[in-house]
Amino acid sequence: MRTKVVNFLLPLHIKLKKLFTMETVHTTYLGNLRTQAVHLQSGTTIITDAPTDNHGKGESFSPTDLFSASYASCALTIIGIATQTHGFNIDGAVVKTTKIMGENPRRVVELKVDFTFPANNYSEKERAIIEHSIKHCPVRNSLPTELKVTQTVNYL
Repeated sequence: MRTKVVNFLLPLHIKLKKLFTMETVHTTYLGNLRTQAVHLQSGTTIITDAPTDNHGKGESFSPTDLFSASYASCALTIIGIATQTHGFNIDGAVVKTTKIMGENPRRVVELKVDFTFPANNYSEKERAIIEHSIKHCPVRNSLPTELKVTQTVNYL
């Protein structure tokens, strides 16, 4: 009996997973080391170009630039959610990100991330919320442990 129930539920599980796991981004190779990624929910597009040190023209974000920007954007978004919950803001906060590339294989080996928050006289509790949020953004949690992340947090 148990086998029949499992066999019945398995196709249902697969159908539900497909229903709730929808494509997020559609990426097309445009030629000349350039791609176009379309965010399906909003229709927003991003063009990538290979960097000049890897056969490209460097006329747009490289894929590894987007990787770096994803971490910064994610951290700011998670901090923004936390600040909304706790009744303060980080409007005007800036993150400067530098990626360090490695070879054999070519990859990002270090991210240097410099957070600067505007002069809002943040309390110790608010600073703790900001710094906790930085450490817990989903992009950071998805980074391999061998990727070195060097970060600074500055309050004006």
